[in-house]
Amino acid sequence: MINNSILSLIEFIAALSILLLVHELGHFVVGKFLGIQADEFGFGYPPKIIKLFNWKGTDFTINLIPFGAFVRFKGEDDPNIEGGLYKANKWKRLSTLIAGPFMNLLTGALLFSLVIFETGIPQPDIVEIIGIAPGSPAAEAGLKKTDIIQAVNGKEISNILDVSDFVQENLGKEIMLTILQDDEIENVTIIPRIDSPEGEGAIGIIMQNPTEMVSFIRAIPMGVRIALEQGRQLLSIPGMLIRGDVNPEETRMLSPKGIFDVYSQVREDEREVEQDNPSLIIINIAWFFGIISISLGFSNLLPIPALDGGRILFIIPEIFLGKRIPAKYENFIHFIGYSGLLLLMGYIFYQDIINPIVLP
Repeated sequence: MINNSILSLIEFIAALSILLLVHELGHFVVGKFLGIQADEFGFGYPPKIIKLFNWKGTDFTINLIPFGAFVRFKGEDDPNIEGGLYKANKWKRLSTLIAGPFMNLLTGALLFSLVIFETGIPQPDIVEIIGIAPGSPAAEAGLKKTDIIQAVNGKEISNILDVSDFVQENLGKEIMLTILQDDEIENVTIIPRIDSPEGEGAIGIIMQNPTEMVSFIRAIPMGVRIALEQGRQLLSIPGMLIRGDVNPEETRMLSPKGIFDVYSQVREDEREVEQDNPSLIIINIAWFFGIISISLGFSNLLPIPALDGGRILFIIPEIFLGKRIPAKYENFIHFIGYSGLLLLMGYIFYQDIINPIVLP
């Protein structure tokens, strides 16, 4: 049997490589469609091991480092090469550059949609009892699992927080719950405990919003909303750091090694539960890499030299002013940016090695 750590490593490399492959495919497909010649599409990273075939002027290769992929466009930085990326007009270059991050954002939304398709859409206005502590006020009052709480003291409730707040405001006092039990409406009186056993709560119930199973097509809009919310949270981090809303240690940058450390810990915590429900494996992996895919998409759009966003930044003056920054200046700035990114990534790798991240 494969060791769990090795299995997590295989899952991680395979899934992250797919996300990187999807990113490069976005660049390649859109670039080729717009008439920009690609010299090579490589699976993995150089050095090259073997050339598989040539398709419409593009060599498809397998490379030594079995991680991710890359696309090498003709004339990426040379304005004198006809049919190359640099020579293409601004809209073709913009579309080609945006396509990679867009594919990561699309992939993240689809992964979230897959999770929703498998688990259902929560119904936030319905409160269902899914657990009752033995000997608790709820058990003595005759409440059952699957009961739906509709009102408290005659006041309709619209979410779980309504129930929790009302119970906390009436500790030691008799309250009346209106519940739907076995397709019948019942009124049940109950007295929330002032001192309750640890982990049980005042009346001893566990609540949740029941889910509605939907088709994959119906799951997509919510998957997109989750993807946008993930992106919003990611982009809000700098502002939160400046305002002091979060501790800098909680927003630490991670290298692939650090991301794997997080993944392996999360997977280890989940494996015991997954033994009873194997479908959770797909759900948990899809959710984790949905977050990673969204992060890849938005981070690549940041206006940092050498990243897609940095290259897009140089197209903006051309769009609005009709003038292009000379190639020698643009290439120099990208070279400095790329060198800086390598140094930063090396430092982050070093930190992840000497100070591995440990989840609470």
